[in-house]
Order: sequence, then C-alpha cells, then structure tokens
Amino acid sequence: MNDIDIGKYFKPNLSEARKRKGEIEHLSFKLPKDLVNLGIEKKYIIQTYGCQANEADSEIIAGILEKMGHEKAETVEDSDLIILNTCAIREKAENRIWGELGRLSKYKKTNPNLLLIVAGCMPQQPIVVEKLLKTYPYVDIVMGTHNLYKLPDYLRQAYYNKERVIEVYSKEGEIIEHLPQVRNHQFKAWVNIMYGCDEFCTYCIVPYTRGKERSRLPEDIIQEVKELVSKGYQEVTLLGQNVNAYGKDLKIDYGLGELLYDLDKTGIPRIRYTTSHPKDLDLTTIKAMGTLKSVMSHLHLPVQSGSNKVLKKMNRHYTKEVYIEKIKLLKEHVPGISITTDIIVGFPFEDESDFEMTLDLVEKVGFEGGFTFIFSPRTGTPAFSFEDSTSQEEKKRRLLALNELINKGFKTGNLRFLNQEVEVLVDGPSKGNPDVLSGY
Repeated sequence: MNDIDIGKYFKPNLSEARKRKGEIEHLSFKLPKDLVNLGIEKKYIIQTYGCQANEADSEIIAGILEKMGHEKAETVEDSDLIILNTCAIREKAENRIWGELGRLSKYKKTNPNLLLIVAGCMPQQPIVVEKLLKTYPYVDIVMGTHNLYKLPDYLRQAYYNKERVIEVYSKEGEIIEHLPQVRNHQFKAWVNIMYGCDEFCTYCIVPYTRGKERSRLPEDIIQEVKELVSKGYQEVTLLGQNVNAYGKDLKIDYGLGELLYDLDKTGIPRIRYTTSHPKDLDLTTIKAMGTLKSVMSHLHLPVQSGSNKVLKKMNRHYTKEVYIEKIKLLKEHVPGISITTDIIVGFPFEDESDFEMTLDLVEKVGFEGGFTFIFSPRTGTPAFSFEDSTSQEEKKRRLLALNELINKGFKTGNLRFLNQEVEVLVDGPSKGNPDVLSGY
C-alpha cells in the first residue's frame, strides 16, 4: 500500500496520502465462513466522534460485528470489545479522545480479554499512530478510514494470535458494496454516495484522512435506497466529504443533480445531502431541489469566510461574490429554502476588515443557522505553518460577535413557521420532556 512498514505495523504517511492516482475497484463484501461465529458470547460498544460520515462508518462497524455474532453492550463495563471511531477535524476533538483512552485503561486491567480498537480519522495521521504505539500499549487494534471491511481479519489476529494490529493505509482502498449495517434510526438513514475530497483547503486534514474523491456507482446507490423504502424508511441523507462533486471521477455525464432525479423515483419521501462545496454546486442540482418534492428545502453550504483575501489563503476556489450569486440562484429556484453554513474566525491573515466582510456576508445571505469555530491548526496541513498574529482574546471576541448574528438568523428562521401547520418527521420523545414528541 506504499505505507511505512515498521515491523508488523503499517503506519500512515501524509505525503502518500496527498497523492491522487490509481484506479478504484468496486468490490463486494464477503465475510469468511470461519469468522461468522467468532463473536459469539462477546459484546461490543462503539463510541462515535465527529461528522455524519463517522456515524455511517460506525453503523458499518456494528453491522460487521453483529454479522460475526457479537451483541451490542449496554455499558462499557459489560463490553468485551470497545471501538473508538475518531475525528481529526479539530484539536479539541482529538483531546477528548486521548482523555477517553486514558479512562478506558482501567477496564483493560480488570478484564485482560477486553479488546480496545481505535479507528477513524485520527489514526490516518502519523503523529497519532506514533503516540498510540508509545503511550497507549493497551490499544489492541489501530485502523483508519479505508479498511473497515478488514475488521474481521484484524479481530481474527487479535482473538486467535493475541497480536497487536496497527494497519492504516495512506492510499485509499476500494469501494466496498454490500457492507452490513446496523442503522441507528428506524426511519432515517445515512447513504454514502462518495468518499474523499480533492479540494485541499489549507486548514483541513480531511483530504489526507479520507483520500481522493471516489463515487459509488449510481445503480448501487439507487438499489440501497429502494431497499430502505421497502423497509419503511422515510428519509435518506446522501453523504460525501464533497457531495457536489459526485460522479466526476466516474467520467460519465451524471452528477448529483441527475442522482437526485433518479432517487426521487424510488418513492423515498425525503432526501437531504451533505456536505456541499460552493465551487461544485451546479444549476442542475439547484433545479432538482426546486423541482422535486422529495428533496428537502434546506442546504448546508459552508462559506468559511466573507473575505476574498482569506478565502484565497484557505484555497476555497470561489469568491464572496460567487458565493452570494449561488445563494441568489438557490433562493430563486427553491422558494423558502433554509440555508446554513460553517464559518472559521481567526484564520491566519484575517484582520478586522476581513472579519467585517464575513459579518456583511452573513447579513446579506440571511443564514438560518451555522457552525462557527475558532481556527484550529492541524499538523500536516499548509495552514499549520501560517503566521498567526491575532490574539486568542480577539478570536474569542470575533466568535461571540459572529454567533450573535448567526443566532439572530436562527431565530428568524424558526419564526417563519410560527402559527403554521407543517409536516414533521418524528424522531421520538423529547429529551427535555418525555411527554412531548420531537422532530423536524
């Protein structure tokens, strides 16, 4: 796999992870017969951190484990197998996981047969694997994002041979169809339509942890949604690190817009998709959102900054003006659309005038919600070495000012539905009041 081989360990390499080459195979998952009952009388628990892609991956991990005979545990104390499916997008998320690994060490002492697995985006970074090797010797299996389908083989080694397994690929693996899943919701489902990202925003580790953009075949996606419809599912959320780039690597005249039209024909009542990149949002997709009743009139469209200078330093490939033009097209073709976003404050090179441009963009667009963050430098990304002269206090001030404006838009968006009767997909009892149903 062109990775560094340290003894029996395969460790990641960011230089290799940056490369975009080679053909992607489309294969079908098959569990070896001798592993079908390997997990009998063993219980597992999965702790998921990060985005929807990680949540979908955890459903696959659970599906593989239950295919092998494992049962889901109610608590960590009852578990024979603990999996941390990790996130690397920000330092704060990583620190939470290091703390959790420290906490879990006590369970290894009381249960020597307990297996502890670290999976997901964090292990795709060499610095993380080095730390796991040196500081956390009680972690039994370390794997990345490209080799979930090999989990049965790793468990075979851990159970039978009592071997520690460290296998993280820097080159993305194949697209594996027919992976078993244990879905976390009875009526809503994640559906991966593509993996990876080729944008290389200067602050983002995702292109290194998730690999190059690679799309599932349309017929495989359509078949999965048809099966979900037959089981009574009411909503699917189409997933991709850059979902608007769907189909480009397949070299066919078929993109996200065309896929939306075909999925509408399956009879699924509600369709969402995330995460979008403004650069790749095209008119076909926008028109599909306005034409198809099944496609929900909400779009999460990360802008990150309202300053063209900062956007260029971020390598976002669009300007403030281009972004606003796409918003105008969305509002023209999708009446009543709700638009939410992501924004980073305190990015290197952002001065007060740049921040004011961001506030101006928020006012112009009228976002009805957003995820806002102070810039978090990630090792291995270009922005990690950018000169940053803005104080932490100033970054916090900007974040508070931005949040005040975002919250104002959030309230305005909610007030649009005051005194209206609308159709709601019910999730279940409210967390705050079990006598009230919650949905959206």
